[in-house]
Amino acid sequence: MRYSVLATDYDGTLATDNHVNENTLAALSRLRSSGYKLILVTGRQLDELLQVFLEVDLFDYVVAENGALLYSPATHQEKLLGSQPSAEFINALRDRQVKPLSVGRVIVATWHPHETTVLETIRHLGLELQVILNKAAVMVLPSGINKATGLAAVLTQMQLSSENVVGIGDAENDCDFLSFCSYSVAVANALPMLKERVDFVTNGSRGDGVIELIEKLITSDLDELKH
Repeated sequence: MRYSVLATDYDGTLATDNHVNENTLAALSRLRSSGYKLILVTGRQLDELLQVFLEVDLFDYVVAENGALLYSPATHQEKLLGSQPSAEFINALRDRQVKPLSVGRVIVATWHPHETTVLETIRHLGLELQVILNKAAVMVLPSGINKATGLAAVLTQMQLSSENVVGIGDAENDCDFLSFCSYSVAVANALPMLKERVDFVTNGSRGDGVIELIEKLITSDLDELKH
């Protein structure tokens, strides 16, 4: 078996409107029973994810906060890969009426059209921060942290290689981690720019696309896509 890990995005890929349907959960369970490791790679904050996705135990690891936080569902252990921005930065955004504003362990998040104000604030304070866009979401992280670096950190802990990983996603912030995977997949509802960069685009959207990929992994280890 060439591939042994499935790394998947959550919103817009695995989930529709916060929810993962039963057929998708059943397919994930089948894949794990066949010997695959499952890694969830999401921009969401961990506490928020655990509230909406009660079946997170299906996954061996979660990469949360767009690469800044690792979580093991089996042990409930967390590992931060960056530090939270300063109170000065948070207060400056609040003073400039950036609302809503969400502060995680490392990530700071808001929504379009606040990206311009966020960038101006970063420059004004001279901070080593980056802005990552995910459709309408605006995420702020320490420079050099993204879904790919988070996935790489998890694979190191699991003693696995990116050569073993198939990744699937739908949006801008998935580009880095999908490029890092040995084989990259976009669901049918993915942004056009992502579809152009991946190895395969599913016929199905969101969870249906994930099921489609899982069936191909179980039946042929993706051999059918390589001819």
